[in-house]
Amino acid sequence: MIWNRERETLTDRKKKIIHGELLKNLVKRVYDSIPFYKEKIDAARINLDGITSITDIAKLPFTTKENLIDNYPFGMFAVPMSTIVEIHTSSGTTGKPVIGGYTSGDIDMWGEVMARCLTASGTAENDIIQNAYGYGLFTGGLGVHYGARRIGANVIPISGGNTKRQIMIMQDFKSTIITCTPSYSLYLAEVGGELGVDFKKVSLKAGNFGAEPWSDNMRKEIETRLNLMALDIYGLTEIIGPGVANECRYKNGVHICDDHFYPEIINPETGEVLPPGEVGELVITTLTREATPLLRYRTRDITALIPGECKCGRTSVRMKRIMGRTDDMLIIRGVNVFPSQIEEILFHIEGLEPHYQIIVDRVGNLDELSIQVEMNERLISDSIKGLEATENKIVAEIESVLGIKVGVKLVEPKTIVRSEGKAKRVIDKRQI
Repeated sequence: MIWNRERETLTDRKKKIIHGELLKNLVKRVYDSIPFYKEKIDAARINLDGITSITDIAKLPFTTKENLIDNYPFGMFAVPMSTIVEIHTSSGTTGKPVIGGYTSGDIDMWGEVMARCLTASGTAENDIIQNAYGYGLFTGGLGVHYGARRIGANVIPISGGNTKRQIMIMQDFKSTIITCTPSYSLYLAEVGGELGVDFKKVSLKAGNFGAEPWSDNMRKEIETRLNLMALDIYGLTEIIGPGVANECRYKNGVHICDDHFYPEIINPETGEVLPPGEVGELVITTLTREATPLLRYRTRDITALIPGECKCGRTSVRMKRIMGRTDDMLIIRGVNVFPSQIEEILFHIEGLEPHYQIIVDRVGNLDELSIQVEMNERLISDSIKGLEATENKIVAEIESVLGIKVGVKLVEPKTIVRSEGKAKRVIDKRQI
């Protein structure tokens, strides 16, 4: 199913024309309304009349999260406060948050792109969406809500937490779509198992999971335990919230709503724009955002754009699922390591539960990485020799794939703290 066939199946020629017009209008608007951008554009000696097509985007300056924080709270607003109808913030727990303002037009656009994302997972008017993303300043809950309302589906605004109640509602209301973080979906499966729930008898058919990187092996685990199709949804507060992109049922890349959000991939060290297929940092320009438009926003997310068309019929540009973040990347003795790479390895080793933590510490002048991972009930009854063999297998697999030595400790089931939102996968004990 495709929600907006006209806009999601644009030809390259038509798309280029649309992108060019939107970019010209956007640059003029931010120059006239946001002092930060006027200063940046003047400093770079950019002639606005020289921005005539989307290919000129590389002339424009980048925007970073630090720029947004420096202009907290409303310095990046392009419209008067009288036209703002909603404000959201990032989910960070320290320092000043990132602020996102929304006009009525922004809310309409948000509902539109979220309707596309939900439709990509098979959501239709007769579906019941159990929305377990948090409502409030976090964008997750209301973003899904607006998309569900646009489709005309029944949305249960249950928000996050209260897991046993989530299970009860899921069964009694016959929810067909679940939206939450991938780590929380596994916790739902775990609690459901403890309660004796047979998910093959539950009505769930699909889930839109996001807000944290997750691997294909974690996808398989979720699909097996919850008996549904697990699809990746991508978004961030700075751009709009959820709704920037979503996988379709072919699971061959995440479709970006590129008539609203223009993507680039850059070398995170040099800022050089990379061609499709090469891995780098995702940069997004908000072509249609009214309240808080952004030029070339550096997301810090690591991915690659996928060339070619998708079997689903959409021509929107796709990206690979997020591999990690530049600020989440661990450098262990000169080797770049993303937590998602470790997860991918752990999830295909038999006898392990899908719950782990990575601990980074400094011993002398050297960084050390260790992993705690839960074993399942079958493995826990194994001999000490058998447990040691599993630990050694994990060590060998990680060294083979990533080229680093790690310490591994198998722990009993339910030892690692569960999260009802984003999972805390890394504990960094280094005093840097």
